[in-house]
Amino acid sequence: MTKPRIALVIGIICISIFPILVKLKLSPPIISAFYRMAIAASVLVPFAIFSGKLKVPSVKMLLLTVLCGFIFALDVTVWNIAIQQSTATQATLLTNLSPVWVGIGAFFFLKNKPTRNFWIGTLIAIMGMITLVGFHFFVNLDFDLAFVFAILSGVFYAVYMLVSKFVLYEVEVVPFITISTISSAVFLGVLSFIMNEPFTGFTEMGWLSLLVQGLVCQLAAWLLLGYATKHMRATRVSVSLLGQAVLTTLFAWMFINEEITFQMIIGGIILLFGIRITFYTKKIPIIGKEIKNPETI
Repeated sequence: MTKPRIALVIGIICISIFPILVKLKLSPPIISAFYRMAIAASVLVPFAIFSGKLKVPSVKMLLLTVLCGFIFALDVTVWNIAIQQSTATQATLLTNLSPVWVGIGAFFFLKNKPTRNFWIGTLIAIMGMITLVGFHFFVNLDFDLAFVFAILSGVFYAVYMLVSKFVLYEVEVVPFITISTISSAVFLGVLSFIMNEPFTGFTEMGWLSLLVQGLVCQLAAWLLLGYATKHMRATRVSVSLLGQAVLTTLFAWMFINEEITFQMIIGGIILLFGIRITFYTKKIPIIGKEIKNPETI
C-alpha cells in the first residue's frame, strides 16, 4: 500500500471510535465538540509555529480555511447531538449520505454535472435510508431531531469536503488543519458559552474521553485524512470513508451493547451500496436499451 492509502486506513479507524465515545454521554454534545477541537489545537499550534509550517499563500486561502473550520464545527455539533439522541449506528450511517449531497450540489452549482450512475446510486441510497430508519417515519412524517441532525451533518460534511479539497490544492496539510481547527474551537467555545454548557465538572472518564477525542479522533485522524485527501482523488477518499460506518456499527455492538436489528443491517447495506454506485466509473446500461459502443462505458 502507498503512504496515502495507509494514512487513509489508519485515519478511518481513528474516527470510527468517535461516535462510541460521544454515545457514552460523559459530557454534553457541544462542549464535547469544543474540547475535541481545543485539545487538538493545543498540540497543533506549537508544532506549526516552531516547525515554520504555519504558512498560507494568500488571504483568500486563509479565509477559506477559517470557513472550513466553521463548517466542520457545525458538522461535529449536529452529529454529536444526533448520536446522543439516537444510536451511534444510525447517526453514522445517515451522516455518510454526504457523497449524495456532494453530487446534488454539483448538479446545481458546478459545470460538471453528475452522471446517470449518480442518480441511480442516489435512489438506491435513499431507499436504504428509508429502510434503515423505518418506513413509518416517512409515512407519518415523524422525523425527530436526531434524524434531522444526522442528515444535516452529512450536508455540512459534504460542503466541508468540497471546500477543503479546493483549499488543499494550494495550502499544505499542517497549516490547513491547524487554522481550521483553531477556528472550529473558537466557534464552538462561543456556542458552548451561549448554550450555557459546562466547561468543567466532568468525571475522570469524561476527561479521558475528551482527551481521546481531541488527540486521536481529531488530531491524528484528520492529519492522516488531510494527507490522504491531498494525494488521492476526493471520490476515492469519500468512498473509503464509508468503512467508518461499518467499523462504528461493529464497535457499538462490541463495546456499548447497542442493538442492531436485521432491518438496520439491510438498510445500511442498501445505503452503502447506493453510495458506492454513485462513484462507479463505468456507465450502467439501462435495461432494454442497446449499448452501441461498449468500449466507451
